[in-house]
Formats: sequence, C-alpha cells, structure tokens
Amino acid sequence: MRVIRKYANRRLYDTEQSRYVTLEDLRGLILDEVPFRVEDAKSGEDLTRTILLTIIIEQEQAGGDAEVFSNDLLAQFIRVYDMAQPLPLARYLEQGTRLMLEQQKRMQDQWQQAMRHTPMEMMRELAEENMRFWQQNLGGSSKKDDDSEDK
Repeated sequence: MRVIRKYANRRLYDTEQSRYVTLEDLRGLILDEVPFRVEDAKSGEDLTRTILLTIIIEQEQAGGDAEVFSNDLLAQFIRVYDMAQPLPLARYLEQGTRLMLEQQKRMQDQWQQAMRHTPMEMMRELAEENMRFWQQNLGGSSKKDDDSEDK
C-alpha cells in the first residue's frame, strides 16, 4: 500500500515516488484503483478518510453535472448520525455503489461487444439484478429488525 504523508503545511508527500502530490493526484490513484493510506507526518495518525472527504467536497464544489449530493441528501446523512441506533447506512451505500459501478461497466462492455442481447433484454436483466440486490439487503435487514423486536 502506498503511503502518503501529510505535513503541517498541508502538503502531501508520496513516499513511493519521493515527490509532493496534490489532491488531484490522489484522485487519479483512486480512479486507477491504487490503494494508499494518508498519514500525519508527525504522529502517524491515519488521515485517509479526511482526505477522501476533501476530494469529494472539491468535486462537489466544482459544479456542473458532477454534483452527487443534494442538500436534502446531506441533511438526511446528518440526521442518521443523530439517531440512537444509526442505520447500517455505510454497508448499503457501499454495496449499492459497487452494484451500480459493476452494472455501468457491464453495460459499457456489452455496448463494445455490439450487444448480443436486445436493449430491452439487457434492461430487464439489470432490473432483475437490482431487485435481487435490494431484496437481499433490505429484506434481510427488516427480517433481522423484526426478529429483534419480537424478543
């Protein structure tokens, strides 16, 4: 795993390449699926999550069509943090995003292969896969919740 050190002057240093990097460079590593860890140069504290959030904030503020998080969605996230028993939101978001990215890649691959199925067949398969995913994740969660309420 590549180690990036963050110094007090806010500069980020890539220890593997022996050079300073920008948030845009780290974004490139993410897109290339290169694993890295950002740590405080002095304390060694893991700052990866903070840096990832900063990259997201920069993308959101860039404007245009890149906006992913509406004000309503962000407000809902804040409410989740204030719940007595927070929802397992991270798991749903991770799995849902992974599913969406896999489907996007599969659609691109299929278009490049001149689509062996008709467009309607492909959309039907995607819809069925989405239903299976949400039934497994939401159905399993509500069943667990129902079981815990019975006790």
